Amino acid sequence: MSTLQLGLIGVGGIATGRHIPAFQTLENVEITAVFDVNQERATRVAKQFQIPHVAKTLENLFEFVDAVVICTPNVYHQEMAVRALEAGKHVLCEKPMAITTVACLEMEAAAKESGAVLQIGYHYRFGKEAQAAKRLIASGEIGDPLVIRAEGLRRRKVPGWGVFTNKSLQGGGCLMDYGCHLLDLALWLNDFPEVEEVYGQTYEKLSRDADQVNEWGVYDPATIDVEDHATAYIRLKNGATMLFETSWAANIRSDKESLSISGTKGGIDVYPLSLNKASNGMLTTSEAQWLDGEGDPGLAQARNFAASCLGHEESLVKASEGRVVTSIIEQIYADTKKT
Repeated sequence: MSTLQLGLIGVGGIATGRHIPAFQTLENVEITAVFDVNQERATRVAKQFQIPHVAKTLENLFEFVDAVVICTPNVYHQEMAVRALEAGKHVLCEKPMAITTVACLEMEAAAKESGAVLQIGYHYRFGKEAQAAKRLIASGEIGDPLVIRAEGLRRRKVPGWGVFTNKSLQGGGCLMDYGCHLLDLALWLNDFPEVEEVYGQTYEKLSRDADQVNEWGVYDPATIDVEDHATAYIRLKNGATMLFETSWAANIRSDKESLSISGTKGGIDVYPLSLNKASNGMLTTSEAQWLDGEGDPGLAQARNFAASCLGHEESLVKASEGRVVTSIIEQIYADTKKT
């Protein structure tokens, strides 16, 4: 196989805004079909992007493709992935992998049985800063990690479109939608150490304010049933700890996205990338003047998935790692119920 025939399951904003444009730039990929429960939308998207087939069923889609990208609401990730894998199709599944650890394990089992690629859409790993940070950490620049700080904070950006605020379809709010990216990146930079304990708390006060102030559209504060803010303290078996916080709505000065790691020999900040050291009577901070890599992490992700399916590369995001992220999120929700 020299060209990958690709199909999309779900053609909402993430499909049209990231995946279709990215894959259509690759010479070794041809998007041949789309499927969506909303056939009118599927037809419209197919026409917009000149995709030849609009499938009426999943089985119909599988006739035209070697691989699929799953862009459905979270609750359907497991079902769509397992059906595709059982049909022998490679799968790129949007994050989070699934809404429960059990569902993740079922996806992994289907991938193992089929021998097909199962990659999870944690595209933050493909960013230039993340890739450079990974190289620096791997070379021993910070020594052993001690404290990891991961923050993905939005002041007032509750998604006012799609099904983001519907727990029955998404499984959760800011943790499932946004915080999962920072959790995944932090764990990946540290080679996914085993998790010992998770203490967490979620909040859903601000987004339920009837006098809403929101930058990302209008939603119904009376029906939103997912968290808008979450915190966690995560103890890792290698002795390191992680301080984690994420929000859609928080009374902070401005949005903030940061990830830093303090180690025994130095520290690293990912956004913007810097290396922090103490030696020879000096405190030094080194910043990169230029970073190698793909400017668009979505494009780099598409390229890696296609190369993995064609047998040219190893997938950068393993299904087993996606399961760990889901497990931590699940534990944060479970811990919240105890309070």
